[in-house]
Amino acid sequence: MKRNVMRTMSLAFAGIMAAGALTACGGNNTAATTAAPAEQTSAAGESAAEEATAASGEKKVLKVAMECAYAPYNWTQPDDSNGAVPISGSSDYAYGYDVMMAKKICDELGYDLEIVKLDWDSLVPAVQSGKVDCVIAGQSITSERQQMVDFTEPYYYASIITLVKSDGDYADAKSVADLKGVTCTSQQNTIWYDSCLPQIEDANILPAQESAPAMLVALESGKCDAVVTDMPTGMAACVAYPDFKLLDFSGTDGDFEVSDEDINIGISVQKGNTELLDALNSVLDKMTEDDYKEMMDKAISVQPLSE
Repeated sequence: MKRNVMRTMSLAFAGIMAAGALTACGGNNTAATTAAPAEQTSAAGESAAEEATAASGEKKVLKVAMECAYAPYNWTQPDDSNGAVPISGSSDYAYGYDVMMAKKICDELGYDLEIVKLDWDSLVPAVQSGKVDCVIAGQSITSERQQMVDFTEPYYYASIITLVKSDGDYADAKSVADLKGVTCTSQQNTIWYDSCLPQIEDANILPAQESAPAMLVALESGKCDAVVTDMPTGMAACVAYPDFKLLDFSGTDGDFEVSDEDINIGISVQKGNTELLDALNSVLDKMTEDDYKEMMDKAISVQPLSE
């Protein structure tokens, strides 16, 4: 900015000096010759103004929706500790893996970030209607969701696990088959509830819980003997509830049958919004699974002990 102003002043001074020299020489084209430096000065001034406007212009605001109640992906807290971001229309703040990812994306793309707190079932409709630009909320990239919204490349890969009480009847289960007859539940409208729980033989499947915290409370309170969720949620839960035990059957013949789309977590945008989709993917393309793991480990380490 300072450099452009000095350049403008220099050009103006040069124009004045040139005009004076031509007048002293008695030239007949004084007006014509002085017009050129004046035009140059004007052009330089306009260029400086344009650059100043660009420099001070308002940034694009990326409106990102999430539950703010799904640790370690996202949660609500009362202050901005650890880099938490204000929740739109609230005195509270949001943080977690999803917020960390949203901040990185905005830093890379030069956007300002606005976090919009919505319940789980409102996330897809919000991005469909354009109320928000995207959803970063631990969403699996399922074929059903892909009919309603477009997804980025995965920004996390989350295996399916089971949580039980460490002193419960199913604490020593080594496979899905060992969970036979278990009373269980999970979060509504997730692959965990819709696909995984029905794979347990003779399971007593309770009504779906409205949120991840509600699911965990059901296990802690004894309403059920097991919940099925993903690895990050399970790891975070074991920090918040030390009496929980995480059962991981992945890599064995006794695991839940799930596809890659069930465990790939993506960012959803409005159908056809290729400009935003490409921008988001340009950031994710620079990251590795190790980057995701490091970020998730940090989120788990600073999560609240309870929601």
